[in-house]
Amino acid sequence: MRSFSEIETISKRASRGAGFSWGVSEEIGKSVRLLEMFGLPGILYLKSYLERISNQNFQKITLISAENISNNIPYCPISVGVNFMDQTHNLEKIDKINFSNLAYPLLAVPFLSRSSEIIGKKILLNLENFKFLFNYNQSIFSNFDCSLITKTSKFLISFNQNEDSFDKMTWDTLYKISQKTFVDETESSKQTSAGAGLTDND
Repeated sequence: MRSFSEIETISKRASRGAGFSWGVSEEIGKSVRLLEMFGLPGILYLKSYLERISNQNFQKITLISAENISNNIPYCPISVGVNFMDQTHNLEKIDKINFSNLAYPLLAVPFLSRSSEIIGKKILLNLENFKFLFNYNQSIFSNFDCSLITKTSKFLISFNQNEDSFDKMTWDTLYKISQKTFVDETESSKQTSAGAGLTDND
């Protein structure tokens, strides 16, 4: 079994060999490693994508908006991913962001996961009939079946507002239970507690 380090290195070098800059290739390497760590077919997608870019042009994108439509040439997933991550602080102000006609959409997925960590918010993605939930780049929950999707007409992103998974009553109850660990302060505990003492050693 290949190590994640090997996966990242070969992905980076293959991307450079296919014409991407070293900087972008490093981002691709990190992203493919992330896909494989989460059990998603990053190597398969990258191999298929790099085999096609010499014979087919893919539309690059610079400024991302709420609706991103490429009628004839599919969007490049690397361009979408890199620019989404760079613009994520501005994009989180948009309720929903959609890309139509996006090539090899799974390759853009790890960039969304990394963006979730950057802004400290969960990100939800609807990709055709599949859903992905990105949790601060710590985990990806999905019903994706690892099929090879070379082009999609639906790549819908939304930002989840940070909310507790529990109500105030549940929190207050747990806090009351935690109070059982509190100890009443005495003169003796004051003298022996951390930071206590009659002399200052600073």
